[in-house]
Amino acid sequence: MVLLRSYVSGAWHTPADEGAPLHDAVTGEVVASISSAGVDMAAALEYGRRVGGPALRELTFHQRAALLKALASHLREHRDELYALSARTGATLGDSKFDVDGGIGVLFAYSSKGKRELPNDTVYVEGAVEPLSKGGTFLAQHIATPLRGVAVQINAFNFPVWGPLEKFAPAFLAGVPSLVKPASQTAYLTEKLVELIISSGLLPEGSLQFVCGSAGDLLDHVTGQDLVSFTGSASTAQRLRAHPVIVRNSVRFNAEADSLNCSILGPDAVKGTAEFDLFVKQLVTEMTVKAGQKCTAIRRAFVPAGLMDDVAEAAAARLQKVSVGNPGTEGVRMGALASLEQREEVRRSLKALLAAGKVVFGDPERVEVVDADAERGAFLSPVLLRADDPDRAEPHEVEAFGPVSTLLPYESTAQVIELAARGQGSLAGSVVTGDAEFAREVVLGVAPWHGRLLVLDADDAKESTGHGSPMPQLVHGGPGRAGGGEEMGGIRGVLHHMQRTAVQGSPKVLTAVTGRWVSGAPRTEGTHPFRKSLAELKIGDSVVAGPRTVTQQDVDHFAEFTGDTFYAHTDPEAAAKNELFGGIVAHGYLVLSFAAGLFVSPEPGPVLANYGLENLRFLTPVKPGDSLTVTLTAKQITPRENAEYGEVRWDADVVNGEGESVAKYDLLTLVAKEQP
Repeated sequence: MVLLRSYVSGAWHTPADEGAPLHDAVTGEVVASISSAGVDMAAALEYGRRVGGPALRELTFHQRAALLKALASHLREHRDELYALSARTGATLGDSKFDVDGGIGVLFAYSSKGKRELPNDTVYVEGAVEPLSKGGTFLAQHIATPLRGVAVQINAFNFPVWGPLEKFAPAFLAGVPSLVKPASQTAYLTEKLVELIISSGLLPEGSLQFVCGSAGDLLDHVTGQDLVSFTGSASTAQRLRAHPVIVRNSVRFNAEADSLNCSILGPDAVKGTAEFDLFVKQLVTEMTVKAGQKCTAIRRAFVPAGLMDDVAEAAAARLQKVSVGNPGTEGVRMGALASLEQREEVRRSLKALLAAGKVVFGDPERVEVVDADAERGAFLSPVLLRADDPDRAEPHEVEAFGPVSTLLPYESTAQVIELAARGQGSLAGSVVTGDAEFAREVVLGVAPWHGRLLVLDADDAKESTGHGSPMPQLVHGGPGRAGGGEEMGGIRGVLHHMQRTAVQGSPKVLTAVTGRWVSGAPRTEGTHPFRKSLAELKIGDSVVAGPRTVTQQDVDHFAEFTGDTFYAHTDPEAAAKNELFGGIVAHGYLVLSFAAGLFVSPEPGPVLANYGLENLRFLTPVKPGDSLTVTLTAKQITPRENAEYGEVRWDADVVNGEGESVAKYDLLTLVAKEQP
């Protein structure tokens, strides 16, 4: 008997009792026993706050991102071990890859986004500086800093690898340690995942803890700096959300709960069209992947009334080809549910759904299985239902969390929008149509009830990730019945683990707090900043260059040389009639070119390349005879972790002889860390 362990307070913990047995979903054999007896939940949370949090906050976003990438690479090397154990949950190899590879993919995705979209710093600066005074001496800036608690995740049984990793990645990148509490049915796979992570030695101690078994009094000890993220039933989410400690301490609570997701077939997608085939294929895939045990699976399939027979016939024919049985046997396309208890729960839900419709395919009580015992294993036939009265309540209220879906007819666009909304909030929906206007009307109509919407057509089908595939770049969550929460969502998911604070002060103070130069803060002139390596350059280092007078000959030459003969640069009479110009004006890009010529230090040195401009605005027209002066100031310095150079963002301000800004922009350069 394998007794599953927890990993808390820096050590593996063996339960103080024998625990409860966990069974192989395919054979019914006992896999392990599970218990959290003896785990000090309060101490585990305090260990995360005291040890894990400080260790993570010492690292920059880029350093955390690099660790996520290293961890993803490590786990990828051990996928076969996870696949083998995943088969005992009833998963086919394809199902296992969906879970294991999907979770590893989340780590890679957050690593990439962290390096691209977050600073190589420990503070996140959000939005632009907010001016609060006429003189510019009093400003404000929103910043985000990591919460000083623990991200507690309570997970469902259906994704024992992806579930923990998709919550862990944004928390880790934010600088917040995690405590993982998996669902018992498949906890043996999550234990293996955590064992691989801990044994890698890649993560700072305390950044990941793991409680195997009951949560016990865990939530009694959370504080206002902790977070709780739950995946499971709506009833459990409601109970946890109302936990007295969570309510009293205003603990951030995120829930991903029940979801009667829908897919809508457009009226244009008749039999014989690519979209018709895509709809049927997607429906069957969503019913059978992970034996339908996906929070994003299609539970309601809305079909134009005149196409119900065609869809039912095509879907049944496709389901007929799905072999059910031992997931390790060649040719088996659908394995078992996670447990016998889960199978009985699905059967109970099916009885309620059958009150509103009839079976198109499958038998809820019997199924032929390949290379397995149909009763010892948690096997269930895919069951496709048909409810010809779409106003019946059951299909919109009862979720059978297994290989079950219901076909429902609709007569108009307005009706299908109303029917979709009766799910009371969903994680994911899809519209399968070649009619972009129908898609637009449906998307805008059902969006308030959905966290994610896929529009599938012949154009995007080959590259589409499908209805049921949450992506780390996108929000995974939904309103209402679906829990009202959001997970992942790219950097949104990171910021969920951070506190947004408005900091008010002078330009000097905001520069010191954010690590970014703010207009009005002190500047340092002297050695040309382009002659300084990244190690020597400081925020606020600056050069003032100019003036240079713009002549009519300059404007004429630029127009002829570039081919930009817009009338404002070449036709005095027409230009004079435009009140924005009042006469011939210089090209904006001529102004930029002159500014570059003024501030450049041309000899080879630490500045390696100019790789772009951002936030460019032309503010005041420049006319022949105007003189230009440019001030260039080091605004932000971002070393790259695994390169011999970094990025420098420069504030560029070009003014005319009257001191008016004619152009403002950020110049981006790559600068060597050391002098060449």
